[in-house]
Amino acid sequence: MGTKNEEMVSAEQNLNPLCFECGQQHWTRENHLYNYQNDVDDDLVCHICLQPLLQPLDTPCGHTFCYKCLRNFLQEKDFCPLDRKRLHFKLCKKSSILVHKLLDKLLVSCPFSSVCEEVMQRCDLEAHLKNRCPGASHRRAALERRKNSKLQADTESESESSMIDRPGSQSPDAEHAGTGTAPAEQNSTSATVPVWTDESGLDNPAFEENTGADTTHQPPSLPEGEITTIEIHRSNPYIELGISIVGGNETPLINIVIQEVYRDGIIARDGRLLAGDQILQVNNFDISNVSHNHARAVLSQPCTVLHLTVLRERRFGSRTHNHSDSPPQREESFHVTLQKRDSNEQLGIKLVRRTDEPGVFVLDLLEGGLAAQDGRLCSNDKVLAINGHDLKHGTPELAAQIIQASGERVSLTISRPAKSQIMSILRDGGSHPISQHQSHQLYHSNRPSPHKDLSQCVTCQEKHITVKKEPHESLGMTVAGGRGSKSGELPIFVTSVQPHGCLARDGRIKRGDVLMNINGIDLTNLSHSEAVAMLKASTASSVVSLKALEVQIAEEQPQATDEQPSTISENEYDASWSPSWVMWLGLPSCLHSCHDVVLRRSNLASWGFSIVGGYEENHTNQPFFIKTIVLGTPAYFDGRLKCGDMIVAVNGLSTVGMSHSALVPMLKEQRNKVTLTVICWPGSLI
Repeated sequence: MGTKNEEMVSAEQNLNPLCFECGQQHWTRENHLYNYQNDVDDDLVCHICLQPLLQPLDTPCGHTFCYKCLRNFLQEKDFCPLDRKRLHFKLCKKSSILVHKLLDKLLVSCPFSSVCEEVMQRCDLEAHLKNRCPGASHRRAALERRKNSKLQADTESESESSMIDRPGSQSPDAEHAGTGTAPAEQNSTSATVPVWTDESGLDNPAFEENTGADTTHQPPSLPEGEITTIEIHRSNPYIELGISIVGGNETPLINIVIQEVYRDGIIARDGRLLAGDQILQVNNFDISNVSHNHARAVLSQPCTVLHLTVLRERRFGSRTHNHSDSPPQREESFHVTLQKRDSNEQLGIKLVRRTDEPGVFVLDLLEGGLAAQDGRLCSNDKVLAINGHDLKHGTPELAAQIIQASGERVSLTISRPAKSQIMSILRDGGSHPISQHQSHQLYHSNRPSPHKDLSQCVTCQEKHITVKKEPHESLGMTVAGGRGSKSGELPIFVTSVQPHGCLARDGRIKRGDVLMNINGIDLTNLSHSEAVAMLKASTASSVVSLKALEVQIAEEQPQATDEQPSTISENEYDASWSPSWVMWLGLPSCLHSCHDVVLRRSNLASWGFSIVGGYEENHTNQPFFIKTIVLGTPAYFDGRLKCGDMIVAVNGLSTVGMSHSALVPMLKEQRNKVTLTVICWPGSLI
């Protein structure tokens, strides 16, 4: 590192690098600094630094501290800072994913407050500084100009200094400088221009995140457009994987999609899976077309070795581009003739286009429809012709017109790759990832995907309850949620019912119920602390009236097998319980909390997300869901959209009742800016 150079040592002592993750000055051996907007619960505060926890560690004696705080403390001491019990650093464990999630949701303000007044969740600050903050952008530009000027001056003077001898340390194309290079760039004025650093520190790479966009230490990446099986190991079979999931066959997403990968979780440490990846099989259980809660139960099974069959969709280009080293696929063609009972009968085929190949493709077969009963067509089949009309370069709209004019007999010429496992992103127009639905021919290629009606799978029942109790007796339940809560804009809901409380004796309030009203006081627009205060105030009463919603999820009956996954714990006082994603989908619109996401782009490249859902013939109206977010696009860099988000309006125009084929062109027509009104529900924690 050149620390023998006295000038470098002196410069290092005079300069605190400006951290790229938090935007403030501190050394990499120190914690990030944030400007918190609200008081933080004492349970989320480290009692060494007295700041909200960062990379929290749990001690065997039951206390929690920041990783760096505890590590530095135990370098000199051998006991817990609070109870002074003997303690060794290696015996400390990372805190649960729920604790990390609560910490990530803390609200902080942008450190460049003179030019940027945005407030966001702590986990979003890094993306804000990297992609949206004008102050950070100006600072990076100033640093780059100074670096270029310094490099040019040093080159012209042919100095013997070793400061620019390290390869890449002075690259004028680098967006930010590493901590190791900051001292090397010092001169008499350099302290007035803080240096950006994206190096998280070398203390313990297992706990540190590398925020650099281009790094030579990238984890092994999954191939795009291919079905891959990976192996995940965990020493404790009961520890959470550290992901949240959305999807299921009761929604247009059909497959199970990873919404978030939580920092320091098992999946994050493995490094291969990303948000947007689809999970198709878990230890020989096929979950590619099952209900959300069934898939959740399968993923929650305790095991030390987990085999996951996953699919990462291709971002751009054709199969030949992505698989240039692969032999060409062999195609087989055949004819299918469908005979309708009358000219008005529907075939029950959903046709779409896709980007990597011209033509018309089968996306889905309506369960019980004519094509599904015939049994010869599959998802991902290419339609070459209908009744002699060539469709090799046709469109789904043209195919629909030909079918409507065909009378009672429809002859289709079909092409199908001989390879058994196929995946393609289906997108409109070839360069725009506002996509048509994704198509997958998986393990049961002749089984049509049952496209269920979400309103029939998830329903709400309102209940009014009057409970008699002893004065000053508590209700005996714990709640979570609330407007502005750390988990998002959620209603107040019951997380547990204590076994000996008055509500447990009554038996009508259950875990997962959404509380609407207590003693005539509306709870739906209150924050968590406000709602808790109202609930505590009711302890003085001998009679409490509650209005609640019970969310009921109609589960499919799985086929009988020798080994069925156990269900999620039904213990009403299970402290580890967390709500299912589909629970939120059944809530009435009065409990939905919408927010606007404004995306901007400098050219007509893609917005960077794909959608499924919308009004379709033979199906009821389905919400529009975001299925994929493409790396390196406006949606990805903005950082606020997540897989599973529902799009309810575009530029103020409601999407209710809109067809998929109508929304895609509308999004494509927006030039430099689009405003999406979305509802974001947290995925199920696994």
